[in-house]
Amino acid sequence: MFADFDFGVILGALPFLGEGLMLSFGLTILAVIGGMVLGTVLALMRVSSFWPVSWLSAGYVNLIRSVPLILVIFWFYFLVPLAIGRPIGGFYSALIAFVIFEAAYYSEIIRAGIQSVSRGQVLAGQATGMRYWQIQRYIVLPQAFRNMVPVLLTQAVILFQDTSLVYVVSLRDFMTASSIIARNEGRLVEMYLFAALVYFLICFAASRYVKRLQRSYAL
Repeated sequence: MFADFDFGVILGALPFLGEGLMLSFGLTILAVIGGMVLGTVLALMRVSSFWPVSWLSAGYVNLIRSVPLILVIFWFYFLVPLAIGRPIGGFYSALIAFVIFEAAYYSEIIRAGIQSVSRGQVLAGQATGMRYWQIQRYIVLPQAFRNMVPVLLTQAVILFQDTSLVYVVSLRDFMTASSIIARNEGRLVEMYLFAALVYFLICFAASRYVKRLQRSYAL
């Protein structure tokens, strides 16, 4: 199988693959930012003592976590344009789907982080006259996010892997670019092995960094 392994096809495809990799990174970064912002809002709603708000957040999380990500992408690529009367494009369809999907997972991570903060610190904030949102902003959320950083980064790694699903809306991410070269050049072994190696190196490096963070926070 490796007797006629052609490294030249990989070298020649690097610029095209690089564009795909930048798309994968771009989607990941934007989706992480959007997912964390929306996830924070959902987490604060979930821990609210006002039950309709808490129930609404819980319903959102349970619904989104019960469907496949690829189905959410299809919703925004095919169904939303029918509802609004105009297409929103493959990139924005994928980005919105990733944000909405990841927000459900980030909200549970953030909710756990919020609940890990000592109740005594919340009471201390109330004793000094701080309002609910001030307590969350200055006391609870900073500590919660510090505790959650390793888990949040792990979820970002999973999201990076999931960007390979954007082929369904005709976006040329890294995996799709690898597949195009593999089919056009007839070099499936070379391209798919190279794609697997790139994914492995990126995800392995990120996982090692997460472990270093976990050890530093444990000290």
